[in-house]
Amino acid sequence: MIIAVDGPTASGKGTIAKRLAAHFGVPHLDTGLLYRAVGRQVALNGGDPGDPGDALAACAFPDTLLDDAILRAEATGSLASQVSVHPQVREALFKRQRAFAEQPGGAVLDGRDIGTVIAPDAEVKLFITASVAERARRRWLEVSGQANGGEAAITLATIEKDIAARDARDINRADAPLKPALDALVIDTTQFDREQAFETVLEAVEQTLANRSAV
Repeated sequence: MIIAVDGPTASGKGTIAKRLAAHFGVPHLDTGLLYRAVGRQVALNGGDPGDPGDALAACAFPDTLLDDAILRAEATGSLASQVSVHPQVREALFKRQRAFAEQPGGAVLDGRDIGTVIAPDAEVKLFITASVAERARRRWLEVSGQANGGEAAITLATIEKDIAARDARDINRADAPLKPALDALVIDTTQFDREQAFETVLEAVEQTLANRSAV
């Protein structure tokens, strides 16, 4: 069983994906963390995230980087959005993601192109979204309670502007743009708290699996 969870940044897809994995007893992969690691490695290398060569070289990041808390920082998310536009980077990370999806017993993967590119054969495809304003509010609440390099001082307006810019890059990139798979369940969580969002998604997933079993 493969569950693909796609959506824009701060939509809640990561939290939902983790809880679905725990509920069904399968492993979870935050594929966005891979792109954040590439973006962070570019910075560590002193490279340019807009340069395809610098971005591709950064795909050789050490696995230990995935445990670095700085990958969750807002600035690292912006770097990830910039390196993810390069087809070379997406190709370099494709096999890693696909191998995770194909492991025995299944998996839950969240990202921006899981249902369309990485696992188009997934039994369940979700596209989790919310308004830009609500996603910015959620991210601001998250970073304002952290001490990631002074991010507590970041303003809500700055985060909203950054999220809108990331959306534009992700939606308009030529390779694997952010969009729902044709057969994805699109769920807008703008009006939901975390528990309501998860319960809504879980009900939709279980209904989809039941329908597939009945066929």
